[in-house]
Amino acid sequence: MSDYSLRQFHWGDVPAITAIYKHYVENTAITFDTEVPSESAIAEKYAHLVALGHPLIVAELDGRTIGYAYASFYRPRAAYRFTCEDSIYLHPDAKGRGIGKALLTELLLQSRAFGFRQMIAVITADTANSIAIHEKFGFRHVGRYEAVGFKFDRWHDIVHLQLAL
Repeated sequence: MSDYSLRQFHWGDVPAITAIYKHYVENTAITFDTEVPSESAIAEKYAHLVALGHPLIVAELDGRTIGYAYASFYRPRAAYRFTCEDSIYLHPDAKGRGIGKALLTELLLQSRAFGFRQMIAVITADTANSIAIHEKFGFRHVGRYEAVGFKFDRWHDIVHLQLAL
């Protein structure tokens, strides 16, 4: 039995989610954000996801938020309304425990139940672990964009992976 649990997002998660995301903004090219969003900006973003009813899942250990995942529209235009993009972030101490796999499993279930038909993963090309977990779930490579993000004084490629839900 695992020592963590998955649950739906609640507003008390905003500070922990902001802190987890801060790590990735400041230390990685996993996100192309270059400035850490405020808690109010995160709350506003998540209020939009909640209002839409989109999947928003939290991993918790001993009452502490250690990861989160969500799926939302891939693009804002109406024709894309059945296609989502996934996002999964873990506290650095939570890696290697199967939490990302559990979050993606639940995210896929909830995305199907919501009515999404396709899921797109947009991943920085040198993030092998993120690419590998998506491939294990059956995502296939559908594209690569070269040198589209500039962070930490270098250019980064991104890959797109897709899974029919």
